[in-house]
Amino acid sequence: MPKGHVFIGTSVDGFIARRDGDIGWLTGFSSLGEDHGYNAHMAKLDGIVMGRGTFESVKDIEPWFYEKKVLVLSRTLANSDVPQSLRSKVEIINASPDEATRIAEERGWRGVYIDGGAVIQSFLRAGLIDDMVISRVPVLIGEGLPLFGALDADVMLEHVSTTSFPSGLVQSHYRIKR
Repeated sequence: MPKGHVFIGTSVDGFIARRDGDIGWLTGFSSLGEDHGYNAHMAKLDGIVMGRGTFESVKDIEPWFYEKKVLVLSRTLANSDVPQSLRSKVEIINASPDEATRIAEERGWRGVYIDGGAVIQSFLRAGLIDDMVISRVPVLIGEGLPLFGALDADVMLEHVSTTSFPSGLVQSHYRIKR
């Protein structure tokens, strides 16, 4: 079974996007050329599962940010909604976290980058996340879409490490305790 891994940025007040999905405060953050470990993280993974909202926020960013194949979970989008330039890189699937994990397994994926607030929350509820790297960007946006929402039960975390960067970004790595 593939393992789910999270690598995500939040505002210090815990939001991953503004209410309208805007992530300009994140994409515009100047990290002074710092390497926050994203490339090393992605090198260990075989593919990406993201939600519709995340896809709609990033689909027009050029150049395309992701080098790995992307599965977008959506009940409303179809593959025809994917821009022509991304059709070899992005596939829309109407699947639950368990079904998406089975699809990833059938493709030989061992590690999967789970991206997007609602998708991360649903994979957490399904017990399909192994670890999370959460980067807190030094900005307060006041309101927006939270990284975490309601859970059926507490999710216990094991702190692995925390690193602070000269830009003010603070990154914490947690393993999910089972």
